[in-house]
Amino acid sequence: MDDRPLVCIDCRYLRERPSGMTPMIQSLVDFLPGWAPDLRFLFLRHPKATAPLSRAANVTERVVHLEPNSPSTMWFLPWFVDLRGVALFHATFNFLPFGLTMPTVVTINDVMWMTHPEWARKPGLWGRIETPFYRIGIRNALRRATHITTISQASWKEIVRLEPAAASRMSISREGVSTEVFHPMSDRAFVDATREKWVPGAKRFVLTVGQYAGYKNHHTVVRAFGRAFRHEADVHLAMIQRLGKGRVTLEEIAREEGVHGRVHFPRDVPERELVALYNGAIALCHPSLVEGFGNCPSEALASGCPVVTSNRSSMPEVSADAGLYVDPESVESVADGLRRVAGDPALAASMREKGLRRARELTWQAYARGNLDAYRLVLDAVRR
Repeated sequence: MDDRPLVCIDCRYLRERPSGMTPMIQSLVDFLPGWAPDLRFLFLRHPKATAPLSRAANVTERVVHLEPNSPSTMWFLPWFVDLRGVALFHATFNFLPFGLTMPTVVTINDVMWMTHPEWARKPGLWGRIETPFYRIGIRNALRRATHITTISQASWKEIVRLEPAAASRMSISREGVSTEVFHPMSDRAFVDATREKWVPGAKRFVLTVGQYAGYKNHHTVVRAFGRAFRHEADVHLAMIQRLGKGRVTLEEIAREEGVHGRVHFPRDVPERELVALYNGAIALCHPSLVEGFGNCPSEALASGCPVVTSNRSSMPEVSADAGLYVDPESVESVADGLRRVAGDPALAASMREKGLRRARELTWQAYARGNLDAYRLVLDAVRR
């Protein structure tokens, strides 16, 4: 009988389409089995995962026919999945399912649903249901999780403000960025061809990446772009996002600002071409109102793209001395930041150099190691 502790990690965000949580969970799958041969791992797998997650000898996998962020997962997961023998359960996506009886680790990226639900929820009926749903799940995690991991000092502070008692059972594991995927490209012909493919007619362009949600502040991006470059017809804006109904709204703002024909909405951009867009952009414009961490700025830094971003939440923590910081609630502040980078080649070059240095400090190995340390902390406490 194998008496090594069994750690269950919910990996259902690894599926046929990527999300912001994909690289976080992938790093746990990639590194932890090899680093911890004294543990066994049970990975919960989405039925649409394209292949087995791991071939490691100390890993087993179980397909779960429930969506991860769903009422069925929150209230009924232990009834659908045999978790007998699990010594520790890692809930990887913000809330803790009810009914778990073993020690738990929960990753809480941010508590926006508790503090600013209007920035996160979708329009319509589901948006009104989302807020209480996530609040219940996050509150359960804050109060009942054995240990909480979060991804930035900014999120740590927000969590402690909501639940002061959580401070003694919480640790920070900052997200990383893959510098093998996101990197400066020497093939400038490919970078130029990618620009022409996705941002036709542009000699230069500003890039924004991220889902269309209130906290991403895309309305301000379009208005700031208009104020900064209204009279520079060769400068365009590319907004790579999950569109929904956002494109209609943003195109109307572009008309108001007189830049309608120069705002583009690329969809389904392959990863290598996304890297090329980072490489070719004047800057990434990322004036988010709040972020747990924010993958897009770190991807831009690693690709040698200057980052114009917010002076609040986790953004200064992510970009450190490489970012140019603006007030996300001031269109003029964001526009001024874009003008500064576009008009000052020396500043842009300095930001690129600092960004590459900062990106090398943000590793997925460190993120995975922080989570493994949390597992050992909990398991050691149980043994004692």
